[in-house]
Amino acid sequence: MDKSLKNTSKENKESREEREEIREEIKETGTLCLENDKHHHKIQMIAIIGEIEGHEALSGNTKSTKYEHIIPKLAQVEDDEETEGVLILLNTLGGDVEAGLAIAEMIASLSKPSVSLVLGGSHSIGGPLAVSADYSFIVPSGTMIVHPVRSNGMFIGVYQSYRNMERTQDRITSFISKHSNISQARLEELMLDPTQLVKDVGTMLEGIDAVKEGMINEVGGISQALNKLHEMIEEQKK
Repeated sequence: MDKSLKNTSKENKESREEREEIREEIKETGTLCLENDKHHHKIQMIAIIGEIEGHEALSGNTKSTKYEHIIPKLAQVEDDEETEGVLILLNTLGGDVEAGLAIAEMIASLSKPSVSLVLGGSHSIGGPLAVSADYSFIVPSGTMIVHPVRSNGMFIGVYQSYRNMERTQDRITSFISKHSNISQARLEELMLDPTQLVKDVGTMLEGIDAVKEGMINEVGGISQALNKLHEMIEEQKK
């Protein structure tokens, strides 16, 4: 076989293998590396979709984000010298509190610029995830639901159980208030509103309302989020 044909065949094989690896990474972890020819920035995109899965596995019919996938990926991003920024896409109904807070703390502790974008919704423990980035966006039709901490399954009806749930809620509200422009007192007020949700107390904030309340920085979509991230990367380089 001609040498040039051998090289072409080898390149095609490597290209196919690379595309397969990318598809597998998206399928398994919801992550993708974005490289821009114009800005020459390497950005890691992380999608947090469905329910946040904690220590217990969810059913096979449930869309979920596994924290054992996201946390190692964030550690890799921090350690990778070539990766310059992180884009977090959110469409989640919430889930495991401990896992959600663990991911949020990892994002907040990154030394590299990060931008979050709420698509569809970022409810419950999705709130800390949305505000954990350095700058946050929400699409106009996006929503965020804030409500008190809830518990499923066996519950011991004693004062200590109530105090533990109260302290868990304080961890959530404290994190959100520290990483956004909403006060902890206002957040707790929204959480206990009995007039908005049919089966629960709490508040649903649509895109512009989330910005007005100070939870999210700006209303915008994917182009605004990426442009902001490129700006932040350039500023950090300076």
